[in-house]
Amino acid sequence: MGRSPCCEKEHTNKGAWTKEEDERLINHIKLHGEGCWRSLPKAAGLFRCGKSCRLRWINYLRPDLKRGNFSQEEDELIINLHGLLGNKWSLIAGRLAGRTDNEIKNYWNTHIKRKLISRGIDPQTHRHLNNQNPNIVAMQLQTLDHGFKEEEHNYSNCSTTATATATAVTVTQDFSHPPQINLELSIRPPHHLM
Repeated sequence: MGRSPCCEKEHTNKGAWTKEEDERLINHIKLHGEGCWRSLPKAAGLFRCGKSCRLRWINYLRPDLKRGNFSQEEDELIINLHGLLGNKWSLIAGRLAGRTDNEIKNYWNTHIKRKLISRGIDPQTHRHLNNQNPNIVAMQLQTLDHGFKEEEHNYSNCSTTATATATAVTVTQDFSHPPQINLELSIRPPHHLM
C-alpha cells in the first residue's frame, strides 16, 4: 500500500550535480515547463530521481532566485515575520521575493538566532531575557556556536560553497510589543500552471 517510490534507486546518480545535468534540467523546463516531477528525469534524459530534480530546480536553478547576502531589511522582516508566524518558513519565504524557505531557515538558525540571543532576546518568544540568568544566555550561545561549527564542517563537504560570515545587524524593533506587519498572504497555483 502507499505510494510507490519516485524512482528506481539502482540507476540514479547521487551527489553533486554536474553542469551538464543542470543544463539538461534547465533546457527541459524551459521547453516543457515543470510538469510532473516523477516523469521529468526520464523525459529530460537525466539519471536522477524526480525529487532530486525538483529540489535542484526550486533551490538552485530557478531564474527568479535571489543570490548573495541578506540585506538588513530582509533580516528585520524575517525577525518580524518569525515573531508572528514562528517556524513557518514557507510562509515567511512568500514575503521575501527570490528567497527559498530552506535558505531562510538555515539563515535563521546560523545567523539571526545567535544575534538575538547575544542581544538578550529569546529567539522563540522574541522577548527580552532580562530576568534570565546570564549563565543560561552564555550556554545558549555556546550551543549555537557548537551547532554552527558542525554545520560549517558539513557544508565544507558539499559541492556548493557556504559562506559563514557574521555581520552585525541593528534591530530597531521593540520586542515587548508584537510587530505590526500587513501579511496579505494569498494562495496561488504553482508556477507551471500560471
